[in-house]
Amino acid sequence: MSALYATSITSLPLLAKGKVRDTYIVDDKTLLMITTDRLSAFDVVMNEPIPDKGRVLNQMSNFWFKQLHDVVPNHLTGIDPLSVVAEHEREQVKGRSVVVKRLKPIMVEAVVRGYIIGTGWKDYLATGQVCGIDLPASLLLAEKLPEPLFTPAAKAAVGEHDENISFDEVKNRIGVELANQIRDVSFALYSKAADYAATRGIIIADTKFEFGLDDDGVLHVMDEVLTADSSRYWPADEYRVGISPPSFDKQYVRDYLETLDWQKTPPAPALPQNIIDATAAKYREALLKITGQTLELL
Repeated sequence: MSALYATSITSLPLLAKGKVRDTYIVDDKTLLMITTDRLSAFDVVMNEPIPDKGRVLNQMSNFWFKQLHDVVPNHLTGIDPLSVVAEHEREQVKGRSVVVKRLKPIMVEAVVRGYIIGTGWKDYLATGQVCGIDLPASLLLAEKLPEPLFTPAAKAAVGEHDENISFDEVKNRIGVELANQIRDVSFALYSKAADYAATRGIIIADTKFEFGLDDDGVLHVMDEVLTADSSRYWPADEYRVGISPPSFDKQYVRDYLETLDWQKTPPAPALPQNIIDATAAKYREALLKITGQTLELL
């Protein structure tokens, strides 16, 4: 396995370094997005890379973009990423990159929850609600919700926590029509993905989408879609209401971090090698179980 913590492309101008992705400008219409092996947990970037994580996420995201292309346009262009960088930079790009449309990002994370778990569960125990939405009494941990919930968040800068906001606040920020469209598209994406995942013996407990607009104002799903970073995957045969099911995602790291005396703010604690190795295996397992694919040989 190999690891890429940060990119060093000099043949293209750097646009942004996110928690996981480094983005470079190809031209005024397209960007090069490289998925590194950085891992973010609780909105804090860990110091150690997870080997091949970026390649797994890139392959999984491309799989889902293809599966869901009829629901909403996506940011992919089909341009070979190797063709837009210098020859000596191709190793940083190979298998972990896409050339994408340059969109105007909408600074709202579109979170869809199908089951009550994680911060939603903590919110429910304290208030009987999830993100201000009233729920039936006596729900159990990991129980399927009566219907999926749309619980948006405002995107934060790297190292800061995203902020849960109400749907009314989304309307205020981006307008009623666009807010409704994003909510409805998010539900449609989740529904189609959850139905497919069920055929693979997988439950998608929750996920988040990011969107942008092209020059004509057409909504596109962008960044990543239904990866093990942006979604919570459970094996259906091990799912039981009342317990937290095992996950094929970075929940493994979150669970470890929850055992530490750490305030979930930078600097990140060190990850031991056994946690790094097990997490890398979880990502590969997620790719195989969801897509039926192993990591592409390069």
